[in-house]
Amino acid sequence: MKLARLSGAVAAIAVTVGLTAACGNGGADAGPAAKVSTDEDITLSFAWWGNDDRAARYEKAIDAFEEKHPNITVQTQFQSWDDYWTARSTEAAGSALPDVVQMDAGYVRQYGATGQLAELDGQVGVNLDTGGVDETALASGQIEGTTYAVPVSLNTQSIIYNAKLLEELGVEPPAEGYTWDDLVQWFADVAEAGAKHDPQVYPVGDMTGNNPWFLQWLVQQGKAPFTDDGQIAFTQEDVQAWADLWAPLREQKAFFPAQRKAQLEPKTGLNSSEVVAEANWDTLMPNYVAELGSDDLELLPIPTGDEGKKMYWHSGVMLSASASSSHPDAAAAFIDFMTNDPQVGEIFGTSKGVPSTQAQKDAMKVDDGTPDDRLLTYEDAHADDVTEPAPVPVEGYGEIELEMARLSEEMEYGNLDEDQFAAQWFAYVQDTVKAQ
Repeated sequence: MKLARLSGAVAAIAVTVGLTAACGNGGADAGPAAKVSTDEDITLSFAWWGNDDRAARYEKAIDAFEEKHPNITVQTQFQSWDDYWTARSTEAAGSALPDVVQMDAGYVRQYGATGQLAELDGQVGVNLDTGGVDETALASGQIEGTTYAVPVSLNTQSIIYNAKLLEELGVEPPAEGYTWDDLVQWFADVAEAGAKHDPQVYPVGDMTGNNPWFLQWLVQQGKAPFTDDGQIAFTQEDVQAWADLWAPLREQKAFFPAQRKAQLEPKTGLNSSEVVAEANWDTLMPNYVAELGSDDLELLPIPTGDEGKKMYWHSGVMLSASASSSHPDAAAAFIDFMTNDPQVGEIFGTSKGVPSTQAQKDAMKVDDGTPDDRLLTYEDAHADDVTEPAPVPVEGYGEIELEMARLSEEMEYGNLDEDQFAAQWFAYVQDTVKAQ
């Protein structure tokens, strides 16, 4: 395999120049999908965010792909999360994204609705099989019914908690079917017991700025956060109700202090045993076990909500093809391989999330009782609770999410109250959406 690793601005410039030159050779105007050619030499460019471990796994997977497609060479680059999206933004300005890009659900609309990503529906049944991916998960890569990204791994929101530390406090976890009010009370009970623990421990960080949980809470209220045409569907009153939900815990000083959180970075309160629980994606649990150095972490589902759990699959990692690719059929075949081939499931395991297809799950080598085993068991146990499609965020939602966290921190420091938080963040949301 020919592996070309680039980084940062160098990667952005190199790919932009190379692909801009190729834009006139097919791409979006290449016509109907055809079975990927075996007669011509094809070079695909592929970019992802991640680290050296993910790079090594991708190398193995790409070796397997190239063995099945000896006429295709995949050239790759990867960056850290922030640098990755800076490079993609530079490329998009010249309509020159790599042939295949690792995509995040929060950016699907930004790149799909602006003509940067290829429409993949025409490839289904030709070079791409999406039949093994849950339909509600597929919806997270669609805009008004058109598929722009395919999920290759899935996760859900959960509470990752330290069972040993909770036992030391003498507090039981919430029972199955618990409500949002039960959750607030549980955090309050943990805070009270944790204040007497030596050293003091806290139940959780401030939930107000946890945007994924805000979206999940909205869905459970029967409210879609976003419209199909990319507008905000929630109101300032919704934001106010969310902030007010957590106000009693803030008044109790139950949340893990923001100042201490900053001191610990890049570690967290959970993997430092200073916090009992963290509301986050379930697939982070095995990583936290490794960082904590003990196998004491367990998973709880989100609260029941008024109308049932209404969970949704979040696409941890998605793959998209560039609308300007000169080789759309080969790009689709590569996405298909990364989505369905059992070898990929064996190579990656849960390192980028639980595979979205059963064939890859079955290929994973997981020992009984391990964190990966508990993660898979948890997702299987709650699969029937996944009834809703994941919300497809509006353009610019990454900035909106960051601002929510920033204002929540201002509230933690006492610079804002709940009313000011709701008013300021909602105004920022409206201004950001209008600017797109």
